Amino acid sequence: MTPNDELLTVSAVARRIGVAPATLRTWDRRYGLGPSQHEVGNHRKYSSLDLAKLMVMRRLISSGVSACDAAESAKSFHGLLETDVTTPEITDAEELVSILYKAAKKLDITFLESELRKHVTKNGVVSTWSQVIAPLLFLVGKYWEETGKGVDVEHVLTETLIRILREPLDVIKEPLNARPVLLASIGEELHCLALHALAAALAERRIETHFLGARTPLDAISAMVVRTAPPAVFLWAQLQENADPDYFRELPVVRPAPRIVIGGPGWKLNDCGAVVVATDLSHACLEIERAVGL
Repeated sequence: MTPNDELLTVSAVARRIGVAPATLRTWDRRYGLGPSQHEVGNHRKYSSLDLAKLMVMRRLISSGVSACDAAESAKSFHGLLETDVTTPEITDAEELVSILYKAAKKLDITFLESELRKHVTKNGVVSTWSQVIAPLLFLVGKYWEETGKGVDVEHVLTETLIRILREPLDVIKEPLNARPVLLASIGEELHCLALHALAAALAERRIETHFLGARTPLDAISAMVVRTAPPAVFLWAQLQENADPDYFRELPVVRPAPRIVIGGPGWKLNDCGAVVVATDLSHACLEIERAVGL
């Protein structure tokens, strides 16, 4: 352990890798995958290497390896796993948004698609989404609110973005997860552009997804959870009337249990209980990476 190594409690590690604290205690008791650091008068805590081994364990189990075999592989691991999502700054992003906004209002689809694809390819989905696409969508929405015009602009821009964001899914090779992550907009939620962005960002990280899209009912999500045992389930609700906690409370119990991540401005934090609430696209990617074991 290095002098600056962060020591984590059982609860912190459980949140980090997406399992219950009781599961960690079981892994410690049965397989010897417990915290290695001990301070006099305090409970034992997990080092970065302990955490890395547990993430290997979680990833292997999610891939269908037995717990016993996964534990043997995890105990032999002596590296560290990087979990940070980098979001490089895009030069002159504000000016770029202004140029794209003018092009969108003119319905210059060729220019829009070319520029957006160039920046997604160069800077990645997360950076382009947060610094260019989201501000651009805000301007288009504001124009409609102020004038009642621009629905055609919004639709053209949305379809252009969906085309671009689906491209990383078509070229993903040798995904790192044996079981795809499940993504869905729930209830009567029609908005799913952010879900397309998440699928694209995960594809860049070689994480395969099952994309259920808009207006996905609970029984369809439940059926997919039973059939595919995903390592993570992401539920999107943009509007408050669609943010029904039953969507994560009533999911069927499967083993290994998926990590439940929710996102969107529709959710009330007081209703979310112990599920992970993703604050933005970067956070959603990070939480799903942890569920997959990266």
